[in-house]
Amino acid sequence: MGKHEVARPAVFLDRDGVINRVTVRNGTPHPPCDAEEFELYEDVPDGCARLKAANFLLVVITNQPDVGRGTQSRQAAEAMNLKMQSALPLLDRIEICYHAGERYGQPCDCRKPRPGLILRAAAELNIDPRRSYVIGDRWRESSAISLRLAPSAKIFTGRSSKRSVIPSSLLNGHRQMQAVLRDPRRGERRSPLR
Repeated sequence: MGKHEVARPAVFLDRDGVINRVTVRNGTPHPPCDAEEFELYEDVPDGCARLKAANFLLVVITNQPDVGRGTQSRQAAEAMNLKMQSALPLLDRIEICYHAGERYGQPCDCRKPRPGLILRAAAELNIDPRRSYVIGDRWRESSAISLRLAPSAKIFTGRSSKRSVIPSSLLNGHRQMQAVLRDPRRGERRSPLR
């Protein structure tokens, strides 16, 4: 990084439940099993284009603990990511945590809600986390990451969460993001990925 390069803002996007549809089993959302089952939400390409036009870097941050637990192959997870990257060429980076988590004997600093995935992308792409946003499908996860990095930088889609009420504190944002969230046709606020 050169002496006068300015760190850029980014939008960190959760994958399952934000970019693509989840599979609900026994009332609980799960990632797709394979690339054939992987299906983008229809509005995601337009939402990514709008965020990119507002000069945000786009980084997907995703936990894929089924790989660490042995219930999904790394090859299947990577095939889904390749399909996503192919469908969304505006993505700047995909950061993945394959660890199963502490409960399974695989502690790490990258498993969300820890900020490792964001910090790794920030170092690689010269991102300013304080001017960035996290868009997640679960308010606790998005909120926990954001509180460690930028207190007002979280947006909750609620697409795969059991919680139906969006806490008002999760809808705060700065003017640039608010402009992106405004539907230019009707002047209404909406999620950039909905």
